Amino acid sequence: MPEWLVLTLAVGLVCAVVVAVPLLRHRTASSDEDTSETPDVIEYMVMMVGVVYAIVLGLAIAGVWEARGAAEDSARREAQALYEVTQRVEVYPADVRDDIRAQVAEYASYTVHTDWPRMTEGVEPSAHGAELLAAVRGDITRQAPASDLQAQAYQPLLDQIAIADDARHVRVGAAQSTLPGVVWFGLVAGGVVIVGLIFTLQIRRSVRELLLAGVFSALIVFLLFLVWNFDAPFGREGTESAEPFMELIVNT
Repeated sequence: MPEWLVLTLAVGLVCAVVVAVPLLRHRTASSDEDTSETPDVIEYMVMMVGVVYAIVLGLAIAGVWEARGAAEDSARREAQALYEVTQRVEVYPADVRDDIRAQVAEYASYTVHTDWPRMTEGVEPSAHGAELLAAVRGDITRQAPASDLQAQAYQPLLDQIAIADDARHVRVGAAQSTLPGVVWFGLVAGGVVIVGLIFTLQIRRSVRELLLAGVFSALIVFLLFLVWNFDAPFGREGTESAEPFMELIVNT
């Protein structure tokens, strides 16, 4: 199901409940019940709970946003390091150069078409990607420098492979969800409590009050959706976040 459809259904469902409950409550309220005033202590409690939940929600959004940025940075560093390898092997013989570039292209293609779909599903990438990268390192390591230019390029090539390997480990580690289950339970339960507290404020059937209640509920749902979306560092569908490796395939 597309993400925009999930958000639309969630917002529509919550807003429908928030608007329907006050309407039903006023229809079933007794004639002597005062629905126009809310005790001050309830308003104070709603305000305090709302402030605490806003702080927790803000920290959650900041955490998943930072995790997504770190994941994207690791993918960019890995692709850049491999691109440097394809450029620095220019000083090697044509057969060695072409072989190394072909292996880098194979690794990048495997990362995009096999590893990335697994990561967007929250599954750890397979070990075959590490084997392909190790093969590139092995070919470079076994190639003895035959000239001064090759000798000067040898160690930088190994350094770039080490950078790519380190960035790959970071990328693999970032494939899992950022927030643990207990945090998600707190966020969802807190959202339900916050929306539920709206009903203690004696909302009347005026268009203005119902509209404000609906907008507030939609905002809570949208923020929770934002956390859920960012909680997948490489996205939840497609390979758009694999753009650095796609560029590597094109340029190799």
